[in-house]
Amino acid sequence: MNATLPLSGRTALITGGTRNIGKGVALHLAKLGANVCINSRQKDADSEKTLALIAELNGKAFHFPANIADEDNVNQMVKQTVAQFGGVDIFVHSAGIRRVNSLLETSLKEWREVMGTNLDAAFLCSKAVVPHMKPKMGRLIYVSGVSAFRGSSHRAHVVASKAGLVGLARSLAIELGEQQITVNCIAPGPIDTVRAAETGNIPHHPYGMETMLGHKGEAHDIAAMVGFLASDEGKFITGQVMHVNGGMHFGS
Repeated sequence: MNATLPLSGRTALITGGTRNIGKGVALHLAKLGANVCINSRQKDADSEKTLALIAELNGKAFHFPANIADEDNVNQMVKQTVAQFGGVDIFVHSAGIRRVNSLLETSLKEWREVMGTNLDAAFLCSKAVVPHMKPKMGRLIYVSGVSAFRGSSHRAHVVASKAGLVGLARSLAIELGEQQITVNCIAPGPIDTVRAAETGNIPHHPYGMETMLGHKGEAHDIAAMVGFLASDEGKFITGQVMHVNGGMHFGS
């Protein structure tokens, strides 16, 4: 890997790193020179394809299948990443469950499942990686969503979890500032991904899915922001929400 690349010698751990936004982030950070651990629940064609694409970029990567809502699984994943690459400099929480259900139809089991993957996992992974972050190089980056600021019918659990990521980021930005670890959120709008297509239309959506630019974003739009925040150019940005959503947050 070219030592002159912005993230050369650094290691990134990316949850949900085999599909959609997470895959885009993994490829972009590898292109910038980072070693990469990609996570998903299981080894499959998506994980193999992502690893192959990173190899084509001459990047170093491995896949660790884990349930990131389980503390033991998370600790094993971080332990393996540290053993393979010597540390963790960048953590990106991109994994997420996007369920569509009304309040009365949402069971406590479903609520906890969404919270487990979307919010609990960010806490567990952050707690596990921070002790391994080098001074002045640590980056925690959470992929939240514009719905955290505008709400969304039939998605109370998802929106609550995304809003929770913002609170977590702001609190940890204060707590970890003395260690020169930055903590930020990215709030995407509608992104043209497989997951978006699978989710389908959201009933009674209060503001639709139109952006001010008249089109959806792409995974690389989010990945580019992650790359910026992870690099030295983003070293003085912390506790912030970066709205990469085509203006959907405007006026909210």
